[in-house]
Amino acid sequence: MAHTYLLFDFGPDESKVQQARHKLESWKQAFRLDKKLQYKLEREQAASPEPEAEFTKAEPAKAEKAKPSASKAKAKAKPKTKSTDASPAETENHGDVKLFVRLYFSGHEKLSEQRWLDRIPAEEPFKRASPKIVRESEPAFAEILKQFDTLE
Repeated sequence: MAHTYLLFDFGPDESKVQQARHKLESWKQAFRLDKKLQYKLEREQAASPEPEAEFTKAEPAKAEKAKPSASKAKAKAKPKTKSTDASPAETENHGDVKLFVRLYFSGHEKLSEQRWLDRIPAEEPFKRASPKIVRESEPAFAEILKQFDTLE
């Protein structure tokens, strides 16, 4: 069975990534491509995550100083955590997002594989993401395979 990888670089545009993910999920369900079409996202971290870490370290020190009213400290902490939990996409995803799509068709499904290789990069959210196809016979395949396997 041959593996083929499609690589898409969406940049920091989270809405296009979500559109692409939704389209892939709908294709998987509609065409029963559960094991044949798999995808993973690679999110690069923002350039300056350190100021956030310093800010979170400073908050517990302030809360420890205000120990006399523990209920007030808990009440103050809850809204702050809700605001960060409610929008993890805003705080975490300021870097570029890359989408790895793996097509895994058997030898007798060459026509189906070729149709998907033609269809996916031609669809709207994938067009502008600079699609790149890496086949099993290419030298960059081993590196892409390792990278795909290390992603969640």
